[in-house]
Amino acid sequence: MPGEADPPLPASPMNTPIDDLLTRMRALEEELEVELAKKRDEIAFVIEHQRVRFAQEVLACQRPHRVGLWRYLREGSLPVLLSAPLIYAGFLPFVLMDLFITVYQRLCFPVYRIPRVRRADYFDFDRGDLPYLNLLERFNCFYCAYGNGVAAYMREVAARTEQYWCPIKHARRIVAAHERYPRFFEFGDAQAYREGLERLRRRYDEGMPAPPPAPPT
Repeated sequence: MPGEADPPLPASPMNTPIDDLLTRMRALEEELEVELAKKRDEIAFVIEHQRVRFAQEVLACQRPHRVGLWRYLREGSLPVLLSAPLIYAGFLPFVLMDLFITVYQRLCFPVYRIPRVRRADYFDFDRGDLPYLNLLERFNCFYCAYGNGVAAYMREVAARTEQYWCPIKHARRIVAAHERYPRFFEFGDAQAYREGLERLRRRYDEGMPAPPPAPPT
């Protein structure tokens, strides 16, 4: 019937306890966000036009903790300084991967009717507004935020791709599975896979954790 809701996906005997655990995990994540928000409130700042603004008394306390650039370099260990060029060389591969993932999902996801991943959700460069960081530390924070943002962005694009093409759990436990993985079909459950594949391909928001609350403005 038009407008009728999809029936629930076929369930295996393990789905109920897994669903209970996921619900409890999401509740704990929400509690954690509340506690982190309380901690952030202890440091007075607001976000205006995508920039972090600290209260003047907070700035006065933070600025004395800045280490000058030349002192920062002088006090750095030789192995760290020698390895830095190799670390920074990874910037180009990150840029190329970012570009590839963006082009890939823009061209392919509409074909499969997969909702595109919002790239901006995975990048935040607010640590550059911290007054106790010197120029090099700010660049390092930018680089880390970008590299990890690309990785998280790529992970979600890959997870949605996997949900479409092969939403089947592995026989063995895998480390750090993505958030969509618990909704996949059990390894060897042929009936659930065949009966539920097309419906799972349309349910990209179901069972996903709610977005964290917006920062104070």
